[in-house]
Formats: sequence, structure tokens, C-alpha cells
Amino acid sequence: MTGAGVTVGTLYGVGVGPGDPELITVKAYRMIRECPVVAYPKKRKGGKSYAHEIVELYVNPEEKEMLGLIFPMTKDPVVLEREWGKTVEACWEALKKGKDVAFVTEGDPNLYSTFIHLARLMRELHPEVPISSIPGISSVLGAAAALDIHLADGDEQVGIIPATADKEAMRQAIEHHDTIVFIKVAKVLDPMLELLEEMGLGGKASVVTKVTSPYELLWRDARELKGQELEYLSLMVVSK
Repeated sequence: MTGAGVTVGTLYGVGVGPGDPELITVKAYRMIRECPVVAYPKKRKGGKSYAHEIVELYVNPEEKEMLGLIFPMTKDPVVLEREWGKTVEACWEALKKGKDVAFVTEGDPNLYSTFIHLARLMRELHPEVPISSIPGISSVLGAAAALDIHLADGDEQVGIIPATADKEAMRQAIEHHDTIVFIKVAKVLDPMLELLEEMGLGGKASVVTKVTSPYELLWRDARELKGQELEYLSLMVVSK
């Protein structure tokens, strides 16, 4: 409870899929229709995120309290603490009035999502807030469909790995799984391609950018991308 008999609102993490507006669950649709406040990742330069675009297809923004949240893209701990604090407090302003808040996120709210940190910090600062999540279709699953490949069958093992410049860690990830989905691959694309060539797997990697969205781009042979720059929302699938 908060204030004079006002029940604290619930914070929902709502996965709205990887980009295709039709890849939203019935429950996610109901949640964004019912919640009086819809929070979404807001781009600093004014463009709309996929999550924002999808939501506006299903609700009238004029009938909702639309809460755009900016998430800091920095590793500076001072800036991170300050900006994340602002984000949590923006949600709390609605929650403490008894309003449910649906935070919409691309993919799934519990898989490499900004909702994870938002929920963790909300629990620390305002533990009285109920928090729940609505699963969504991940870009990982969207990529498998776009490429028409299976991720795992029978006893096969699949890994979902953030691509980094740690060559040995990436080598081990490839060695220990039958299929590997490397997310955030754009920043280390060429080193990843070099590693795959060293391992004799140069022809086993595909790349998808902005999967399932109207802007989707697909390369079945990732070697075509050597020396090129990719969009941030790109992932690589290595299927041995």
C-alpha cells in the first residue's frame, strides 16, 4: 500500500517480439491494452524503437500515458547510476499512484533485455512494487525461422552467446555447442569471421539484421560481410 489506501501498481515486462508486429502474443496484446501506462525504450535521436512502433499499432497513444525511457549507453558507473535512477523513478511516479505500467521490450523481457536491470533496480529501491513478465518471441527464434534452420534437435546443444573480442572464449563457445547464436556481433564481425575460418567453419555461419522486421537483411554465407559494417541489431548463427 502507499498513501491513503492506494494500492501500488504492478510493473510488467512485456515482450513484443523481434520486429514483426504479428509476432506478439495474445497476452502481451491484452496487457498493453489494459495497462494505463505504457513505457518503452526511447531513442535519443528521436527515432522509434521496434517496441514503440509495434505498440502504436495496437493501442491509441492518446488514450494511454506513454512513458518514453532513455537507457544510458555507457560504462561510466556514475552516469549509469544517475540515469538508471531517473528511469526507475519515472516508472515509480505512475506506480505509486496505483497505475499498472507495461514496459514493452523487443524480444523477451528476460533474455538480454533492459527490463532485467529495470526490474532489479526497482526491487532494490521500491521493494513494494509487484513485478511480473510476459514472455515474448526472441530474435534468436526469429533468426532460425528466417534462415529456415533448426537450432537444436534431440541431444544437440545450442548456445546464445554475446559476441566479444575474447577470441578464446568465442572458440570455446563454438567447440562446446552444435549451434551457436552470437548476438551483438556487429562490433566484432571481422574477428569472428577470422576465427571461423581458422576452425574450418567459414561456410557454416549466417547473419541476420533486424530479423522479422520490414528492414530485415539476411546473409546465408557470413563471409560475404568481411570488412563491412553491420547494424547493431544483428546476430550470427553458426550451425555445425
